[in-house]
Amino acid sequence: MGLRLAGVEVVASYDCWGPANETNFKNNAHQAQTVDIRRLSLDDLPPDIEIVVGSPPCTQFSFSNRGGGGDIADGLKDIKTFLTIVDHLKPRVWAMENVPRVAKIIEAELQKGGVLEDFAHLNCGTHIIDMSEYGLPQRRRRCIAGNFDINLLASYRAHAESYTLGDIIQALAAEPINDPLFGLRLARKDLTEHVEEDALSLEEARINRANKATHTVYNAMPFPDPLDRSVRTITATCTRVSRESIIISPDESRSSYRRLTLRERACLQGFPITYQFYGSSYSQKLKMIGNAVPPAFSYLLGHVIQGHEADATPSLKQAATELTTPEPLPVPTPPDRVGSRYPANRTFKFAVPSLQLKSGVRFELCNDYSSGDVQWRMAFYFGTSKAIQHVNLGTALSQILAESMSSSIRAAVTPLLDAVKGYIAAADVANMQLVWAHQGPGGTRAFMVLDKLDEIGTILMNALQSHEAEARQLIDVALRMEHGNKFFDLPGIGKLHRHAALILAGLLIGSSINPIFEARCLKENAKLRSASSRR
Repeated sequence: MGLRLAGVEVVASYDCWGPANETNFKNNAHQAQTVDIRRLSLDDLPPDIEIVVGSPPCTQFSFSNRGGGGDIADGLKDIKTFLTIVDHLKPRVWAMENVPRVAKIIEAELQKGGVLEDFAHLNCGTHIIDMSEYGLPQRRRRCIAGNFDINLLASYRAHAESYTLGDIIQALAAEPINDPLFGLRLARKDLTEHVEEDALSLEEARINRANKATHTVYNAMPFPDPLDRSVRTITATCTRVSRESIIISPDESRSSYRRLTLRERACLQGFPITYQFYGSSYSQKLKMIGNAVPPAFSYLLGHVIQGHEADATPSLKQAATELTTPEPLPVPTPPDRVGSRYPANRTFKFAVPSLQLKSGVRFELCNDYSSGDVQWRMAFYFGTSKAIQHVNLGTALSQILAESMSSSIRAAVTPLLDAVKGYIAAADVANMQLVWAHQGPGGTRAFMVLDKLDEIGTILMNALQSHEAEARQLIDVALRMEHGNKFFDLPGIGKLHRHAALILAGLLIGSSINPIFEARCLKENAKLRSASSRR
């Protein structure tokens, strides 16, 4: 669509996913072929092509895929196929879009001995573009590689309007609806894909807040998403409780939260309000929107690859006046609903907010099914992402810390540790997993325990502030017990010492409550096995 609005005649296009091709055809009156380009014969390509653009799948390169652990060699096969097509057609100009990580990979593989060295003659430049600088209401950083004029593209930034998440939300709530980017107008009754999901439940809101604000590994992000700036990157997949989900408050006077509608996501992704997505499910449409190259950006790139100066280029609003809603409309797909039940072994793993540092140093409350039965516990991790370390928080640690501490620290911490041990001993640990899996009633929710640990952690940490020197010594006692005399060679020890009160507070709490957790869980698991055998 962006290229077409810029005056480029799209002769042929190829995608391996049928719904994307149907969407392309019905919105752009353009026949798209459903084919895997790895199997596309060069002889079947049209001749006399001036422009080639493409967006090979980013799955293997994205850091959101297994933390950046995708199969890069497999991902390079698609890039190599794309460059083979470029080399065969010999267009005047070409461009390829992908995630930012691809820039350095392409640069390295174009060198002698790299898998792309045969394409070094294509004059490939790699550029990291933030599309919010070009009028997209989304901070979408992407690698745009090719032989186009990057300076000409950069000149378009001076003419770009700025839009915020709030601009889009408000525009789609008005009557009539005025498209901020494309200038189109629709009666509210004619707007599609704008059905709001159920508001997040209290549990879902809590999980989303934790995933963003106190994630156990990644940096903090705001919750809810601020309306006065451009939005974070729109992704192809997200759930009601994912870190990637963009969450807003429906009304500033209310405490409920919701995710974005499909139409809100599409507008933030640079689609006009008339554009329709022909997926058979809600998730297919999410994928279609999130995987797209934003038309509002490709419109500008379409002018750049034709050599048009920014001053002489019509605005997107001027170019889009003839856009209409295609027919027939796609099948309505209801949004996701609040989950009522989860697997019996549903995972719980959340950092205790007061006992957490950046770079993955944290104490967390979690459930563990590695033995086949559920075991609730508190865990401690530190080090680096490539060398994660831990300390076992159990009876042995509790005893050695008690024997090693001075009477002044003992007097400061004992009442607090007795309080948290009493809380865990009285908690309904037996049914906590059932409650978490929404499969049964119980008196204690896991987040109630997390909140108590957070509360005690803050108080205990404050009590230890005046004992920093001894706290560092006690931390070394714990590290030596777990890792021997070579513990000083472990990564991140300096950071533990700099935050000695926090770390010792977590060690004391975890080693005090884990034995109680273990005894309670062992008793309940044995009771369940006994009842099962009698049946």
